[in-house]
Amino acid sequence: MDFASPLFWVALGEIIVANILLSGDNAVVIALAARSLPPQQQKQAITIGSGAAIVMRILLTLVAARLLLLPWLKLIGAALLVYIGITLLLPESEEGGDEASNGKGSMASAVRTILIADLVMSLDNVIAVAAAAKGDTFLLVLGLAISIPLVIFGSTLLLKVIERFPLIVWLGAALLGYIAGEIAMSDPAIAPWVEQQAQALQMSGHTLGQLVGVIGAVFVVGVSLFMLRRHKIAAL
Repeated sequence: MDFASPLFWVALGEIIVANILLSGDNAVVIALAARSLPPQQQKQAITIGSGAAIVMRILLTLVAARLLLLPWLKLIGAALLVYIGITLLLPESEEGGDEASNGKGSMASAVRTILIADLVMSLDNVIAVAAAAKGDTFLLVLGLAISIPLVIFGSTLLLKVIERFPLIVWLGAALLGYIAGEIAMSDPAIAPWVEQQAQALQMSGHTLGQLVGVIGAVFVVGVSLFMLRRHKIAAL
């Protein structure tokens, strides 16, 4: 696509806007994963995690159509999101032992959490970005690269809000559980079963996905509360 063409700039704008709109949940994960690090390492984790996530999203977008057809992939991803949501609410001592007490280990753990969560949550998002690129790989890479500082800014801003309002951590973890439920219900491996259940409950598949998402959110919060209570009892 020619740089001088208005279509190029329109498509570039669509990619940037789509990526920003679809990266809200990713920014939540980035901020949650980095919140327990020292201030200097928080910036590094956000920068490294956001940059690596964008690169991974580019690679995902190039093979998105095939990935989304793989059975069980979204179910596995949903399970990973539930796990991440729970671990983000647990004390550092339960997340990584000696590794959590080491600055470098915590940085690696935060970046790993960011990448895994972004990988799972980007499976559907990349379709919109790929559609906006209209098959132009250079345009795709350029648009996502421009989005990096915007995602970093959003994560940094959210991190400051989390420091002031710790309750947001729980809302963020619940969001991961909700997304996990929605993702699980869209897996091709269980598509016939989901359709049957939706018909039996007299609702659309989309509504059923939202219902399971709410269940996922409650599950993450409930399990986290149970484990935190058990941890407090054991510490007595």
